[in-house]
Order: sequence, then structure tokens, then C-alpha cells
Amino acid sequence: MTMTSSETTSGRLSGTRFGYRFNIVGAIGFTVILSWALVAIFAPWVIPYPVGEIIDLDYFGPMSRELWLGSDYLGRDMLSRILMGARYTVGISLAAVTIACFSGVVLGMIAAVAGGWLDTILSRFLDALNSIPSKLFGLVVVAAVGSSVPVLIITLSVIYIPGAYRFARALAVNINAMDFITVARIRGESTLYLIRSEILPNIVGPVLADLGIRFVFIVLLLSGLSFLGLGVQPPYADWGALVRENIGGLPFGAPAVMFPSLAIASLTISVNLLIDNLPQKIRDRSTS
Repeated sequence: MTMTSSETTSGRLSGTRFGYRFNIVGAIGFTVILSWALVAIFAPWVIPYPVGEIIDLDYFGPMSRELWLGSDYLGRDMLSRILMGARYTVGISLAAVTIACFSGVVLGMIAAVAGGWLDTILSRFLDALNSIPSKLFGLVVVAAVGSSVPVLIITLSVIYIPGAYRFARALAVNINAMDFITVARIRGESTLYLIRSEILPNIVGPVLADLGIRFVFIVLLLSGLSFLGLGVQPPYADWGALVRENIGGLPFGAPAVMFPSLAIASLTISVNLLIDNLPQKIRDRSTS
């Protein structure tokens, strides 16, 4: 039996490799994310000019052979500043979402398995924390303590721990009610064993998808704080701070305003595309 050309093309775009079905849209999203991650790691070695050096005698200069993305409000190279800004936007967001999701997932599984007073206390406390608007909480903490990279990471983590907790707890409660968990309890298995070997492997797929969504939220919140002047402080700048610095060039259509905004959009949209097109085997792991 021969395969038609359309079937061959479909197989190339969304065929199976190593038991996973890949999607071309998800692959594009993953490629963009990986590209920004590599930029964040190697930015100091690939930027064409020092980020603080004034290259252009004019401000809000246009794109040219020397300045691929134009210059900012002081005549500094925007390409260099955007590449270096990726280190702060991606690095801070990744650190914060890792802490938030790890803490929330661990606490959620413990609450689901232990139940009783521990579940009640954790749930009520984190519900109270979750009732505070995220941007207001970030503004108050950063304004009171001061803005630094560690403070931003901790603040963003605390804001998103309650959501990660409730998501993981809801999944863990469903798994905890299944027969194989009852059998494990009858065997005398410890709470640590139930969490590590029975519950976590069955919720890891949805948890990874939730991590990606919260990463997007943290990127946007960090950019918002930086735009308000409470994020990464000069002489350093993340993408939100670059938009704030160069907002005066918006009436002129300056590249210094547009390209940091496009960088934020490309990262967040790519994460959403990747989450929406995860292989079916990963997305459905909790129900398999």
C-alpha cells in the first residue's frame, strides 16, 4: 500500500518520534523559547556594543547597518540592550516560576495526602494571600523593601505560589481517591512514598503546562513593574524597563519602543503556543 503525498506531508509535520506526536506550531513556539533562552545565557558575548556606551550622536536613531534596531533615548544601541535585557526578563521569570511551582506543587500534594487540619490551614492561608491583587502586592513589597533581583524573584514567587498550590492540590485530591492509592496505604506506605511515587508521576503533565502559563503571567507582571519603575533598576534593564525608558519615542514610531514590546510578545505568545500544542501523551499523562 502506497502513501499519498498529503499523508507524507502530514506525517512530517505531526509524526511520532519516540512515542510522542509532535506539532509544527508547538515546535515553532519551542524554537523561539529556546532562542531567547540561549540569548539570555550568551548575551554578554554576542552583543555588538557595551550596553551603556553611547554610539549614536542622535537619539531615537533609525535602523541602520551599524545599529540594526536603532538607538535609544540616549543614543545607545538597542540591539545590545534588548539582548542583555533578555537575561533579566527570562532569568528572573524562570527563577520565580520555578520556586512558585515547586513550592505550590509540594504543598498541594502534602495537603491532599495529609488532609485534616494541615489541609485547612494551608488552604485558608494561601486563599487569603491569593485574594490580594498581584500587581498591588508587588507594588507594595517592592516600594517598601526596594527593588533588586532577589527581591523581585521572591516577590513574584510568593504571588504565584497560591495558584500553583490550588492547581496541584485539586489534581492530587483526585489521584488520592483512586484505588491504587488505597492499596498503597494498606501496604503501609509512607506519605513521602505516596507523594513521590504515586501522585507526582500522575500529575506531572498538567503541572508542566501550568508552569508554562504561570511563566507567562510572571513575565507580564515583571514587565509591568519595570514599566512603572519598580522592576529592574538602571543601569540594568529588562524589556519592560526598556519600553518605559523609550516611551517618549512612541510618537515618532521609534524602534526603541517597538522592539522591546515585540520581544515580550514573542516570548509570551511562543510559550502559549507550546502549551497549547504539547504532545498528547504529555497532556493526558494524569489520566493514563
